[in-house]
Order: sequence, then C-alpha cells, then structure tokens
Amino acid sequence: MKQILLCITAVFLLTSCSAKNADNFFTFSKKAEPEKSLKDNEQKQLDSSEPQDCDPKYTSEIDIKKSKNSDYNNDEVLPETAHEDDTDNAQSDFHANSIEQALDFCDASQKFREQQEPENALKALDQAYRIISEMPASGDSILSQQRDDLRYTIAKRILEIYSTRSNGTTGKSDEIPLTMNQHVEKEIKRLTGNGRRYFIYSYKRSGKYMPMILEKLKKAELPEELAWLPLIESGFKEKALSHARALGLWQFIPSTGYKFGLKRNIYIDERLDPEAATDAAIAYLKELHSIFGDWSTVLAAYNCGEGRVLRTIRKQNLKYLDNFWDLYLQLPYETARYVPKFIATLHIVKNLEKYGFKDIQPYEEYTYDKIFIEKSVHLKDIASLINTDLKKLQDLNPAFRYSIVPPEGYNVRVPKGKKETLLAGLEKLPSKKIQKSYAMHKVRRGETLSGIAQKYRTSVKSIMGTNRISKNSYIVPGQMLKIPSKTYFAAKNVSRNKVSKSRTGTTYYTVKQGDSLWSVARRFNTTTRNLKKLNNIHTDLLSIGQKLKIRTGSNSSTFATYHVKPGDSPFKIASKHKMSLRRFLSINDINKSTTIFPGQKVYVE
Repeated sequence: MKQILLCITAVFLLTSCSAKNADNFFTFSKKAEPEKSLKDNEQKQLDSSEPQDCDPKYTSEIDIKKSKNSDYNNDEVLPETAHEDDTDNAQSDFHANSIEQALDFCDASQKFREQQEPENALKALDQAYRIISEMPASGDSILSQQRDDLRYTIAKRILEIYSTRSNGTTGKSDEIPLTMNQHVEKEIKRLTGNGRRYFIYSYKRSGKYMPMILEKLKKAELPEELAWLPLIESGFKEKALSHARALGLWQFIPSTGYKFGLKRNIYIDERLDPEAATDAAIAYLKELHSIFGDWSTVLAAYNCGEGRVLRTIRKQNLKYLDNFWDLYLQLPYETARYVPKFIATLHIVKNLEKYGFKDIQPYEEYTYDKIFIEKSVHLKDIASLINTDLKKLQDLNPAFRYSIVPPEGYNVRVPKGKKETLLAGLEKLPSKKIQKSYAMHKVRRGETLSGIAQKYRTSVKSIMGTNRISKNSYIVPGQMLKIPSKTYFAAKNVSRNKVSKSRTGTTYYTVKQGDSLWSVARRFNTTTRNLKKLNNIHTDLLSIGQKLKIRTGSNSSTFATYHVKPGDSPFKIASKHKMSLRRFLSINDINKSTTIFPGQKVYVE
C-alpha cells in the first residue's frame, strides 16, 4: 500500500512539476518507503536520519534552513559593493556544481538499476534530490529551469523503479500476466473466428524464426512471450508493409529503425532482416521497459509510441496506477486492440488444443551459414555458383533490396554445406552495382505528374525529388523532366559500348549510363519512333545493359575504328576523317574536355 501511495505522489509531481510538490514528494518518500525491502546496512543508514512529517510547518523549517545556509537572504536588501559581481559569479558556480553533482548521482542510480540493485538506485536518487533541494533560490531563469527539469527526472525515475518492483519485472518468462477480461475474450473470439486463417498461417511461419528470436530474448533476459509479438505485428511476414510505412517482422518505421541501428540505403533495408530487426526490437523494448516498468504499457508504447502513452498517462493522473485497462480505454483504437490481442495470442499458443489449433505444424527453422562478402555481387550469380535456387537465397537474405550485396560488404546467408563452394569460386563472380538511370520526358498540354508517374511506373514523389519540384510548383507544357528508374549493371568486365554489325543489316547497341532513347536515335541517324517500333517498346525509359536493334541501310553510317596516335586531338581526328567535331564526340560518348590517350580506340565514319 505504501508503494502505491509513493507512486501516486510521484505521478502527481510529474504532472504538476512544481517545486513545492517536489519538496513534499521527497519528504514523503522517506517516510513511505517500505522497511522490509531494505538491506540491514541500508536500514541503519535510513534510521539515522529520521523522516520528518510532511506538513506546512516542516516545509517552512526547510525554507528557513535554506535561507540561513544561502549566501544571502532574499528578503534582505544588500548594499551595493565592489564585490557584488564576484558574489553573483560564485553563486552561479555553486548552482552549476550542485546540478553536476546531482546528475552524477542520477547516473549512479541508473547503473544500480542495470545491476538489479533497486535499493541502491533509490538511495542515489535521494542523494541527488538532497543536493538540488539545498540549492538557494536563483534569479537565473536557465539555472532555475535546469533545477526543475532535474527534479522532474528524479521523480520519474523513482516512479519507474517502484513500478518495476511492484510488477516483478526481472526478466523471467512469467512477467507478462495472462489477463482474462472482456477485451481479451473479444480478441480470442476474433482469432478463433474470422481471424482463424490469419492465425494458422502466422503460426506456421513463426517456425522459421522462433528459435532465433527465443535465443536472443533469453540472452537479453526478456520474457519469452515477447517472441509472439511479430504474430500480431506482421503475421511473421518479413516483408510485411503497413499503411504507416512500417516494415518487416517487427514493423519498424524508418526513423525508429535508424534510431536502433537498422541500416537503410539503395542496397539494403535491415528492417527486412529478421535477425537485425529482432536485435533492434529487443533494444526498443528494453528502453520502453525502463520508462514504464510494466509490460502491458510497454506493448502499448511499442505500437503507438512512448510519447503518445506518456501524454495519456498524464491526462489519467492517478487512475493509471490502479488499472492499466483505464489507460487502454484512452488510447487510439488500433493500440486499444493491440495489448488484448497480444494477450489473447498468448492464451491461444499456450492452449492450442483448447482453442482448436492442435493440428497445425510450424514450418521448419531456417538453417544457414554466413559468409562476409566484400564484393558487390548478385545473388543470381551466387545461386548459380553453389547450385542453389535463387528464390531460396532471396528468402535467406530479404534485406537485399535488389538482390545485390552492398559494395562495402555484408554477411550473406547461404544454405548449410554451400559455404566452401562459394568461397572457392567467389573471385570469379562478376561485380554488380546499382545505378540510377533516367528517361527524359517533355511535358505535353494537359499532363499531370500523377499521369506521368503512372506512365513510367514510378511515383510522383520520385519525379518531384529528381527534378526538385516543390508541392507549390507546377509543370508547364514543353518542360523537360527526368524520370528516375533504378537498375543495375556490371561494374567489372563491362565491354565498351561497341556497335556490332550483322550480315542482315541490323546493328545491336548496348545501352549505357546516361543514354536516352533520343540520344541513341540521334547517334544512329534515326528517330525515337522507329527505335520504339523496331524494338517493340512503348516507353522512353531505357535500362542500362539493354540491347537495342538499330536498322542499317544503304544510307546508314558505318563506323570504322581508329587508334589514337601521339599528338592527336578530337578535332584533328575529326578533321582527318572529314567529320564535324560534334559528330565525332557524339558517336564516341565523349565531350570537349575529355582526354584521349595514344593507343585508345575511337570510332570514325
């Protein structure tokens, strides 16, 4: 009862955060602290300083003592002296040192909490408060604000410690209470009724990841029941995407994923990696537990964010400490269902036969070897080398957005027994690299960004970002837009853009970075319409590495090769072969500032 009363007082302090409430709170905390939970040596130390009654008289006595111990009395009018500035500076230093000492005790308290020593943690916080309570009043608004913020922090941490102690949160598997009420019963009815198919397939998919998740939870000393959280988050689908852009087994949004170390770039998105996402989820759950102390509130915060839950708690005032379900009623609808749905899931997985699921069998656990590859290779080439299905490799490595290993290197998972084969042939695999390519689009009358995006199978946001178009901007007829498209090309062993001629009068051209349909048509003295018709394409978008047919005839230009000699320049070579400089530069994909070297092969007419 005393612990509950102490926590209620702490919440009152958190909501009001006034100096008077803070003083009364810590005066009262010494009186209300449970005696039997203290160690003998700690009890002796507490007994040596008898707690005072929390009444106005005692508060006044504290204020008087503060006034006597201060450098000056606020009610006393001090004469101006030459040392007044020195006195003010000394007092500011005293305040700053006091706040620093109090922060040191707060840090010590946090270390005691991590070492599972709540009594010592409370004593350290008590010392921190003693220091700031003995600080004299200051006219400096910044120092006063720092003092109030620190008082608020201390009160919040004491509430966390007592909440943790009262809920028995020490990392054991039975910490999450299997509550049964009307809200949980309603969710059980849904999962065994309309949601039965969803539960069955989610439970089956859990087998692929459950051993890994349980091992990590055990190592982190968190409740094993949390391993079932992905069932309601994503249905154990590693590529599940919510309407809020949350992704993966544990449904991280980009900002939260970044906060907990999940990498995201053009090559990888570690929110899709079951192992990396599980590590991030454990770190997030630990942080939330250090804030709220009980798992029901932690789960609610995991779903809608700690800020939303803290605001609800402040509005609830004292009710929250009596019953979590009072808090539950004030949360958003999705979160309001989240906690009872999770508890309902625990009831079902612990009693599969009772709820009619005894015959479902989970899928086999993923087993694999890891190898760190410092080379940007495609999973398709790895699959071919180790004689494995590409789909299986992609399932083992879902974080690779385009099935290509990042250039900086990454741990690649391969089926058991294939590691040595991969190591033996890794050097022979061609390197691949993701590169953005663009098509050029000329805006026509009546066109909109959404229509253009749909035509090129991209997004309005991508077009706006590429062309630096703001929300308030608009497009006009005749405007040229760059249309982005992501693709990949071989970074090594890439042959130069050669024009190979066939006996049938058809030339094949390999598209390279920077090419557009218009530039290719101009190079070969044809039109974009003819190129589209000949190659059966319906868009101006080209992909790097794409082969284009080029029709050659009696009037078409034919290219000869020329080896650059010492003293040659683009202008000299063009003049020698009766070409314009512009034409020479165009067919060789170079510009006026490009340096050519003796022995280099170029094309001439």
